[in-house]
Amino acid sequence: MGFRLPNIRRASFGANQTSSKAVEVPKGYLAVYVGDKMKRFVIPISFLSHPSFQDLLNQAEEEFGYDHPMGGLTIPCSEDIFQNITSHLHGL
Repeated sequence: MGFRLPNIRRASFGANQTSSKAVEVPKGYLAVYVGDKMKRFVIPISFLSHPSFQDLLNQAEEEFGYDHPMGGLTIPCSEDIFQNITSHLHGL
């Protein structure tokens, strides 16, 4: 089961943010929303190929399908878990 991402060049803040303006995402990066407060993280797209991140993508697909409420990729886990996984990926 694969997870395809659209070609995302811009990500916008959700309604719970203070600004509604679009924010640039640097080339080679992807904006994702995580946790109960939908905190926005900008991560390298290289993370997408790692098995631990693939598990998060599979969870996102199971929970949201391709309809993500924030308009960007929403990861259904806590911020702590997400930061723990991505901190290990930064070292690779």
